Amino acid sequence: MSRAFVNEDQAADQADQPVERRISEQPNYVTASGLRQLQTRVAELNALRSELQAQGERGDKQRLADTERDLRYFSARVQSAQVVPAATSHSKVQIGSRVRFVDAQDQEQVVQLVGEDEADAGHGLINWGSPLGRALLGAGPGDEVVWRRPVGEQVIEVVEILGEG
Repeated sequence: MSRAFVNEDQAADQADQPVERRISEQPNYVTASGLRQLQTRVAELNALRSELQAQGERGDKQRLADTERDLRYFSARVQSAQVVPAATSHSKVQIGSRVRFVDAQDQEQVVQLVGEDEADAGHGLINWGSPLGRALLGAGPGDEVVWRRPVGEQVIEVVEILGEG
């Protein structure tokens, strides 16, 4: 048998160690909903790891390594989570607040400031530590703030603070 085939078989039995997920240095402020999402993710990953370990030698070693990496990350995020009080102010943007704002072109947007792991820009969930989140944090209705974006600064006006979504 060719040596190349032996090496391929040995490679199939080993999993590449996945690159660790980087944990942000900013405080891990989360909403109550965000903490529940993190806890659910840890439970799902624990279940998947048990399932993959039960498969033994016929299991997907790379998938197991990736799952264990993700489990380390999300477990650390649960441990470092600092749940913020529910956003109830309509006069000052807080983590958890839903905010309606307009830009210089009168384009209106509604976003909610959330923790880093809950952020999903496509659904209007913005990381409080992002440039937009930092611009809005602490602002009130009628305030103009500078959104420092990679493509240039933009002045936006807070129209309304809707409380927590």
